[in-house]
Amino acid sequence: MTIESILQNRASMRAFLDKPVPNETLKHIFSSAQLSPSNCNVQPWQTCVVSGATKDKLKLQFMETLKSGASPNPDFNWLPQYQGVHRERQFGSANALYSAIGVAREDKKARQMAMIRNWQFFDAPHAVFFTMDKYLDIMGAVDLGIYAQTLSLLMAEHGLSNCMQGALGQFPDPVRQILNLPDDRGILFGMSFGYADEHEAVNSTKTDREPIDNAVAFFD
Repeated sequence: MTIESILQNRASMRAFLDKPVPNETLKHIFSSAQLSPSNCNVQPWQTCVVSGATKDKLKLQFMETLKSGASPNPDFNWLPQYQGVHRERQFGSANALYSAIGVAREDKKARQMAMIRNWQFFDAPHAVFFTMDKYLDIMGAVDLGIYAQTLSLLMAEHGLSNCMQGALGQFPDPVRQILNLPDDRGILFGMSFGYADEHEAVNSTKTDREPIDNAVAFFD
């Protein structure tokens, strides 16, 4: 597959088969992702891949955290609220998702349950947490975004699907505790991944993209 065809066909998947990815495939993909560019070649990503019992333990701890009513306490700045056209696109994305699974706008409980699925990793066999030293701030975040996109493309090339999740950075304490991360390491966001269950309605979700005239300016 070409990169262009991958981008034309990929979508965020939120239902996965109970089929782990072979270890040799995982190591090959993550080794290749090390070729990602970064500012001054600092390579700030500290990538944590969770599977099996560790993933299940994290899932249970996330559920306990949510049941306790705890508020999100992300390591990095997730406070800004979308405005204007960005808010409209956010609503459009949510509408596409809930329409795919038949959840009405006024059904707040069903929407909440769909949101909780983020911290259950959408039942994917694997998840990855993108972490970095906290002091790196926005420069490190740029590099982690580049790295995560590289990883996503490599996964697609190997027949894997994923879902990027800002939600996995909202409650860093269980992650830090279970993975024994130092206090000066921050969890920016995460990604659930594996083999998509093509028969699940949620995986039919499609979002729009802006035409190039609204997104790109060419200057001669």
